[in-house]
Amino acid sequence: MNDTLSRSPAPAPHFRLYLASHSPRRRELLTQIGVRFDSLVFRGPPREDSEIDELPLMSETPTDYVERLAKAKALHGLSLVEQRKMPAQPVLAADTAIEFDGKIVGKPSNAASATEILKRFSGRSHRVLTAVTLADETRVESALSVSEVVFGVLSEEEIRRYVESGDPMDKAGAYGIQGYAALFVERLSGSHSGVMGLPIFETGRLLKRFGFFP
Repeated sequence: MNDTLSRSPAPAPHFRLYLASHSPRRRELLTQIGVRFDSLVFRGPPREDSEIDELPLMSETPTDYVERLAKAKALHGLSLVEQRKMPAQPVLAADTAIEFDGKIVGKPSNAASATEILKRFSGRSHRVLTAVTLADETRVESALSVSEVVFGVLSEEEIRRYVESGDPMDKAGAYGIQGYAALFVERLSGSHSGVMGLPIFETGRLLKRFGFFP
């Protein structure tokens, strides 16, 4: 086989971006496609950045919610780059929400909350929405990934063991598909990477429009 034909397309060598996220999964997924980036982390509770309001607005749909937050994170990231006099680079941000019966399901507050969420998901489907925004000084562009995840029927023992592992805590919907909870997923329609927090297809299209890929 001709090596020049089998080699993957290389990103533009001069292109680098800021990732406005502390998520290790998003960092892994960007690295997977050869994106060079610097992390731009916002403050967390109890002194979180006021520009990022994660409370759903009145009558806000789950789709509107993730799109608003992804854009807000990207724009706030741009303002921080300017304030800190950092090198000018595009800012990539994302936000993920789980929708069940038309409502947003957030992170569990404790073990009992995680157990209740997983019982509701057992044998049912839910949607995972991930919005991605890429912004620089001249433009802001966004994309949305929507996936349907169907859980098999979970026994009380399965749920108990998983909750006791601590993995559901700090995760929207009380599970992470990249870990043990992958055993719960009977069917997934959409983007596996989107469920992880950064849809590669949609992100790649944004990067192409910004000149990152040929």
